[in-house]
Amino acid sequence: MADQRADAAASSGAVTDTGATETEHSRSHAEHSVPDLKPREHTKILVVCGGLSHERDISLSSGHRVEGFLEDAGWNVDVHDMDSDLLDYLSSEDTRPDLVWPLLHGANGEDGSIRDVLEMAGLPYVGSRAKASRTAWSKPIAKNVVRKAGISTPHSVTLPESMFRELGAGKVIDLLVSSLGLPLFVKPTMGGSALGCSLVTSADQLPQAMVSCFAYGSVALVEQAVEGTEVSVSVLDIDGEPTILPPLEIETPNGTYDYEARYTPGPTEFYVPARLDPKVLRKVQDAALTAHRSLGLRDISRSDFIVDHDGQPQFLESNVTPGMTDTSLLPQSAVAAGLSLATLYSSLAESVLAQHRADGPRR
Repeated sequence: MADQRADAAASSGAVTDTGATETEHSRSHAEHSVPDLKPREHTKILVVCGGLSHERDISLSSGHRVEGFLEDAGWNVDVHDMDSDLLDYLSSEDTRPDLVWPLLHGANGEDGSIRDVLEMAGLPYVGSRAKASRTAWSKPIAKNVVRKAGISTPHSVTLPESMFRELGAGKVIDLLVSSLGLPLFVKPTMGGSALGCSLVTSADQLPQAMVSCFAYGSVALVEQAVEGTEVSVSVLDIDGEPTILPPLEIETPNGTYDYEARYTPGPTEFYVPARLDPKVLRKVQDAALTAHRSLGLRDISRSDFIVDHDGQPQFLESNVTPGMTDTSLLPQSAVAAGLSLATLYSSLAESVLAQHRADGPRR
């Protein structure tokens, strides 16, 4: 069943930061026995998904997909919603898991809070720690961090909704256009799935773009829209080594990878590897690894870029909980690289378990 859902032939493989082809390397992780680990059927993995964010449905889909692949690989997996029963489940002797895989999208899932809870409960989990998650969750802060690490990112400003009320919306909008120029991209500083995001090609579109943005957050990131190729690169830390999946290129009819384009199979085209010069492909993979490391991320991340007409990757954001639905980017990249998702997810789980993590609240 896992082979039917996940295996695919591919012309490219995942690569590590050394540049070597690592498809077989990644596939082999789940095939070896890791010392001091319980058998898979006796290892309790809990996938936490759902919650009350705008991305609840996506989170549930991601969670159940991961559950299915892990079960195919022989793990003992349960799924729990982010609700008032969760803490009892985590603390009960009968149900306390050996490993938690938080697959909550949006607030609480990616802002570090669920990870703080898991650390207070003394439970190992898949993914970045709370502090790093908070850093990546704030797009302006993440842009500043990666810029200091040498990665290019589009020029932007960050403005709260109150600024438009106090200074006058029309005057602020005029200043934005005269200062940053057009086109612009408007998005909430925190959030995912492109909710509240708009591409602005003319000044008269900007007021509505701001309204749409503020429907999902009180602070807007307004950045220069870079023309080029939209590319997503996923990084996984397995057995202490980074595995960088092939860059995935996104081509949409209207040039915007919005919510509908992300989760509705149809006109959006995906190319793995991205249709870029091999040197540029390598450059964007290096940029994704640099973002992963400079932001302090671990286990799994996905970074999004626009590769401009000069072949320069322009960083947009990093995601600590990439989507795992059937249309999500990380699974597509893995399958195109010839990887079994059941094997890849098992490798990640085994890698975390083998570290015997004792993450606790940092003081």
